[in-house]
Amino acid sequence: MGTHRIVFRVYYEDTDAGGVVYHARYLAFAERARTEAIRSVGASVVDLARDEGLAFVVRHADIRYLAPVRLDDEIEIETSLVDMSPIRLRLAQQFRNITRGNVVCTTIAIELTSIAIDSMKPAAIPPQWRDLVTKLACRTA
Repeated sequence: MGTHRIVFRVYYEDTDAGGVVYHARYLAFAERARTEAIRSVGASVVDLARDEGLAFVVRHADIRYLAPVRLDDEIEIETSLVDMSPIRLRLAQQFRNITRGNVVCTTIAIELTSIAIDSMKPAAIPPQWRDLVTKLACRTA
């Protein structure tokens, strides 16, 4: 499969008074895109919590704002797995503004840690989940 892509439209609630996407909203868009990317490979964060007692939490996020996104623009977010350890996932997310020439407008490098919900301590990603998430690895030709 490789990378996952999803398109969102920018609404009033996403923008500041000038009609430009508010900087913190990029994290919300990225979260939705990651959730859908995980769902696309046959996994669900709800199932992870219910069946394994685990959750993914953001450990680190590096956001680069490269060009503004405005009210009513359509953005495509590409999510791919960069690296995985027994307890962490490193993902790359690239935002393209479809409305304004498909320009790359934002990039996010994000690190997620698997934690046990009851103790809030790091916990190993189950093997079946590792297999599913590996499907998001970026394939190079």
